[in-house]
Amino acid sequence: MDAFWCERAVLGDGVARGVRIEAGDGIIRDVEVDADPRPGDLRLHGVALPGLANAHSHAFHRALRGVTHADGGTFWTWRTEMYRVSARLDPDTYRRLATAVFAEMVLAGYTVVGEFHYVHGRPDGTPYADADMERALLEAATAAGIRLTLLDTLYLRGGLDADGAPVPLGEEQLRFSDGSVEAWASRRARLAPGPTARIGAAVHSLRAVGAEDLAAFRAATRGAPVHAHVSEQPAENAQVRAATGTTPTGLLAAAGLLGPDFTAVHATHLDDADVAALGGTGSGVCFCPTTERDLADGIGPAHALHAAGARLSLGTDQHAMVDPFEELRGLEMDDRLASGRRGRFTPAALLRAASETGYRSLGWEGGVLRPGAACDLVVLDDASPRTAGARADQLWLAATAADVTDVIVGGRRVVAGGRHELGDIGRLLRDAIAAVRR
Repeated sequence: MDAFWCERAVLGDGVARGVRIEAGDGIIRDVEVDADPRPGDLRLHGVALPGLANAHSHAFHRALRGVTHADGGTFWTWRTEMYRVSARLDPDTYRRLATAVFAEMVLAGYTVVGEFHYVHGRPDGTPYADADMERALLEAATAAGIRLTLLDTLYLRGGLDADGAPVPLGEEQLRFSDGSVEAWASRRARLAPGPTARIGAAVHSLRAVGAEDLAAFRAATRGAPVHAHVSEQPAENAQVRAATGTTPTGLLAAAGLLGPDFTAVHATHLDDADVAALGGTGSGVCFCPTTERDLADGIGPAHALHAAGARLSLGTDQHAMVDPFEELRGLEMDDRLASGRRGRFTPAALLRAASETGYRSLGWEGGVLRPGAACDLVVLDDASPRTAGARADQLWLAATAADVTDVIVGGRRVVAGGRHELGDIGRLLRDAIAAVRR
């Protein structure tokens, strides 16, 4: 058994002092409050939070941070730069890059990541012999010490034109596609879960996957967490409506994909019927505030979705920054800007979006400090220049990733004293990014 003594910790009913957590096989077995530390306990000073979930990531997009701003442009011009980076990836360079990116996440306080992965084959579309790109990501997560749900993504066509007609895959998109649902499912079936890895699934978008393929996708993914990019751009909505007469959410609803195992990513441009459908089915919605700002996507109806019954989670998407506290603040602050009102979400609700509901969207029992949950903890310095004077039950609204001192994943201390066990993560990132920009 592993044991951790926390000076203070955030439990389901608030902040408690002297919290002693016992764990075995990476699972919390017992939680005791007002406890004294015992010999052999790992003492954690500050405020311990449950593990934080990054529910939407494209690891290779990290190579675009800080290099796409000079000429302005749109989401679509940004996408052109993304294609250039994706063309340079191979299993070795992707393993190196993803290891560094996942380690950056852990250093920031993330303990689980949902990797929305669609770079499957070689640049010309030829498959690798043994799902080499997917295995590279699984190995990277293990090396970085983070839980992973690999959201293996179906991508079949290049998009839709303004009239809703399918567009063939472009040369830069060939490696994203397996060619059919059956080939995609066959490759995905070769991937096995592990102690800290799950195999989920995703529809890239309703531009890249047609309505005629959704039934087969649903049959191949029963019981798995399923995610999809939904209504990120107004042009996407217009194209899907021209093709099908309904919205992306309407198309997913008709295919029977909405429900507790489903998460819509972004969901920025929804109509009232979309909000009702996602909320009424208990579907998840993952907001990525720093990316949605960076790409000028807009502000999604977070408060309305929450009120309708949707389960909100958070992600970093293209990693314009990697900071779970900025994402959860963004959920509240962006909605304040859109509504002209404060207090759209309670501090406790924001933390749940960053932790427990994110874990659930990725198929894990975690993001909460109670017996039976994953033994994942994040410790914040409560006396830094940013956090000094903040209430412990609002600390995450003052903190940044720089205030994370310790991170425990599966009962293992991966970050200690603000340092990741892999060492200089900035150097790892610099070298890995240089390899894919050459």
